[in-house]
Amino acid sequence: MIASIRGLGTMVNVATVVVGALAGMAVGHRLPERTRSVITDCLGLVTLLIAALSAASVSDTVLRTAVGRGAPVLIVLGSLLIGSITGSLLRIEQRLEGLAGVLQRRVGTALGDGSDTGHGARERFIEGWLSASLLFCVGPLTILGSLNDGLGRGTEQLMLKSVLDLFASMAFAASLGVGVLLSALSVVVIQGALTVAGWGLGSVLPDAHIAALTATGGMMLVGIGLRLLRVREIPVGDMLPALVVAPLLTQLVIALR
Repeated sequence: MIASIRGLGTMVNVATVVVGALAGMAVGHRLPERTRSVITDCLGLVTLLIAALSAASVSDTVLRTAVGRGAPVLIVLGSLLIGSITGSLLRIEQRLEGLAGVLQRRVGTALGDGSDTGHGARERFIEGWLSASLLFCVGPLTILGSLNDGLGRGTEQLMLKSVLDLFASMAFAASLGVGVLLSALSVVVIQGALTVAGWGLGSVLPDAHIAALTATGGMMLVGIGLRLLRVREIPVGDMLPALVVAPLLTQLVIALR
């Protein structure tokens, strides 16, 4: 009976992110800088692993059947290009950093992220919030789990995701601090919206569209992994519109076949 309550999966997921982040923050202050740095490296590597698993959806049989064998990679490329150009013109990354800066100034000290509100603390907050938000909110478990939750088909996928996010938020917060805690708000907004969409609209996206969206999200997670590994500061925030473009572009290719 409890498992049939719509929205339960997202509520549990938010709770695990909060608990994990608080636990990570409590431990993180006691760790030396070199230890926190290697934790971030581990997170970067695991993020790349998750990205590879998501990006593998580009070879999904349903997607290839719907759009043709050679089209999936082009759909992902087109989605990233169109989305990134749109996002850069809208200055999404810059606006997210501005918003994160405001949040950091208002709640960072109160939530125990230290008294330093300078440039270094702001950058750490932004990295924690943006990286954790994208990791928690981009992927097949987020999309399928939230839609199934809204459809009343059960919360098993989001419960699994909650366990994974619990440990991920602990590791992120130990290294990146209070910004990870605020990523719980991103989970509320994004997963909540998907749950409502599933509740009100039924089956919102066909499997082929979800596969294209998942593969595109996987490539964005590669960018997050490279940022965490300090290889390159890819403006992943500017790529966010690609998640909207991917299913639309998939539908366009299907219609033109």
